[in-house]
Amino acid sequence: MIDKDKIAANLNNCLTETAFDSLGKKYNGKVRDAYDAGDQLVLVTTDRQSAFDRVLAAIPFKGQVLNTVSQFWFEETKDIVPNHMLSVPDPNVLIAKKCDVFPVEFVVRGYLTGVTSTAAWTAYEKGEREFCGNTLPEGMVKNQAFKTAIITPTTKSDEHDEKISAEEIVKRGLMTQEDWDACAEIALALFARGQKIAHENGMILVDTKYELGKDKDGVITLVDEIHTPDSSRYWIADSYEAKFNAGEEPDNIDKEFLRLWFKENCDPYNDAELPAAPDELVVELSSRYIQLYEAITGKEFEYPDASIPVNERIVQNLKAAFPDKV
Repeated sequence: MIDKDKIAANLNNCLTETAFDSLGKKYNGKVRDAYDAGDQLVLVTTDRQSAFDRVLAAIPFKGQVLNTVSQFWFEETKDIVPNHMLSVPDPNVLIAKKCDVFPVEFVVRGYLTGVTSTAAWTAYEKGEREFCGNTLPEGMVKNQAFKTAIITPTTKSDEHDEKISAEEIVKRGLMTQEDWDACAEIALALFARGQKIAHENGMILVDTKYELGKDKDGVITLVDEIHTPDSSRYWIADSYEAKFNAGEEPDNIDKEFLRLWFKENCDPYNDAELPAAPDELVVELSSRYIQLYEAITGKEFEYPDASIPVNERIVQNLKAAFPDKV
């Protein structure tokens, strides 16, 4: 059961920064902090909310949801492709095996939608019909399903992802044709599995992104996260058709409404400072993350003890996992 009072009570107990330097060298991501622990990586999923290539807010329990949702999906898809998960010593922490990650994000889309600069609908509305190597048909409208899912890759960048085609990826030497073909097949299979399980739980997996690499034995491996509300867009299945036919935005269960709020209240790409997201908006987004966790996993969300700062809890759990380092 979603408890908005507990969410509100934790507005100031969010994990926004980490400092576990004894684990190894730290790498800062938009949402995750990674520590090089020798033959392993320690990935700490924070509560930072990222969109438009910058951090917008801190969302209570978001990191816990992302990490445990990924844990669920890694288990559900390991028959399709091996993944980097070794253990989950804390709700916000995943210990992973090291991989050589391809410098490409495999974005898979089932619907024509989005509001960001790299979104398919943004390009389509401007008249583009060639999109990341895909020819899009005329006459489509926003939020319409593609006949079959498409892959629209982007390059990986700390600043701004760049749209790219499979042909250009191979031409630039970012991947071999063999690796691209294998990863494309894996990405579509993962998306099909995700859509199936989402549909069984009353949701539509609209689009998502995957990151893939190779482990020390050269085996293609799924890394980062999978089918989380950060990497994916989810709509409520029951109301989609009626909303679509009425030309209305689908009921969603992801961060899209937060993106829309910032688009309406500032220029999130160019403004030096952004307005603070209203508390009620933050609480609502947290509740949607938890709603997705419960719908997908079939488990009740476990609210951590609010009296223990999240950083202190993680330190204790990391001490158990790395007694010689923490």
